[in-house]
Amino acid sequence: MKILGLVAVIMISSLLIFATKTTNSNTTAVSDKNTSESYQIRALKIPTNLNFAGEAVPLEKEDIRERVDKELLVNTYWQSNGLLLIKRAHKYFPIIEPILEKNGIPNDFKYLAVIESGLQNVTSPAGARGFWQIMEATGKENGLEINDNVDERYHLEKATQVACDYLKASKERFGNWTLAAAAYNAGNYGISSKIETQIVSNYYDLLLADETERYIPRMVALKEILSNPEKYGFIFDDEDLYKLEEIRIIEIDTEIADIAQFSKDLGINYKVLKLHNPWLRENKLNNKSRKMYQLKIPTEI
Repeated sequence: MKILGLVAVIMISSLLIFATKTTNSNTTAVSDKNTSESYQIRALKIPTNLNFAGEAVPLEKEDIRERVDKELLVNTYWQSNGLLLIKRAHKYFPIIEPILEKNGIPNDFKYLAVIESGLQNVTSPAGARGFWQIMEATGKENGLEINDNVDERYHLEKATQVACDYLKASKERFGNWTLAAAAYNAGNYGISSKIETQIVSNYYDLLLADETERYIPRMVALKEILSNPEKYGFIFDDEDLYKLEEIRIIEIDTEIADIAQFSKDLGINYKVLKLHNPWLRENKLNNKSRKMYQLKIPTEI
């Protein structure tokens, strides 16, 4: 009995030591995880019916599949940026969409503005400006006023019309919307020369610069995410989204010597006037030609 008792004690001690080691091992494994227990990063299942402007994305091509997968992953897991894009889209798509429709441009091209600027009035290192990232020469060629005093690349409605004109001309030149979209990034000549050199006629068969190769997959990915935000983990209420203020239009065909004072006389301030009319670039409007300008003013002042 004593021997059996001793054996039992030894066995119990061994089990305790094993349990302690196991517990310590598990504790170490848990403590090595540098995120919460519920945090997971999952691979995404690529939808099989992706298209841009009605043109199917050839996901059977492995390189295209990888490029689309990359853009879906990057834009899904860059959560703060994705949520900001959803909020801004709710504010600005209602302005962009009717202009695209009026010009016969597929609605998917609103995502071109998303990837170009994040729906903000930004300036690129090359000098392209506004939501549609229009270069100065292109803007002037298409009728925009661009100088130190007025820069209509920041006028969303007029800039959207210029983008439509460019895209329509590119579509007529290349025969499809996918190449027209690529030409918005690389230029009509740039795409034409690649087509001629590589002896192909399809965007997905061209070897292009990295930025242009990402161009269509980025739009396709953002179209998918912004069209199905909850599917990609973005949760929000309507009150979280950005909204346009109600505005009224006033017309002016004279100079404005002091925009700050002019704003004050309207019952608003310089900041509010500039936020609604970012194409005004100085604290004055030089209008010696007596051109008729339209200014947006908040209705509730």
